[in-house]
Amino acid sequence: MLELKENALNENIYLSLRECVNWKKLSEHQAKQAIEKSLFNVTAYVDGVPAGMGRVIGDGAVICYIQDLVVLPEYQKMGIGKAIMQRLISYVEGIREEGTEMMLCLMCAKGRESFYEKLGFIARPTDSLGPGMTQYLKY
Repeated sequence: MLELKENALNENIYLSLRECVNWKKLSEHQAKQAIEKSLFNVTAYVDGVPAGMGRVIGDGAVICYIQDLVVLPEYQKMGIGKAIMQRLISYVEGIREEGTEMMLCLMCAKGRESFYEKLGFIARPTDSLGPGMTQYLKY
């Protein structure tokens, strides 16, 4: 049975889920800060086992980002990612000031675009929007 828990993510689950999908290793301090500074997070449990998670980060007024959407490989294609995303999008819709527009952005792994397009996201670049860009700051 799928259960979604809001704002219940902890560093151990966060780090474990990231490791299971071979994402960059983070320190415990980075994980703690990432969770604490998130606007909102959702953790998905299947029969009591953490199977996925996602976070919303941003200023909560003009722009928010979906960050760290993870669903363990053995639980993919079961609607868990979609359920997490719907909860994250709903949160952002709920904090948007009435009568205003807010940008909700994300970066996705290559080949995953269609998943997000089904949820209303558009791939960049477009005629009016340039490509997303990244810079990694490291020692």
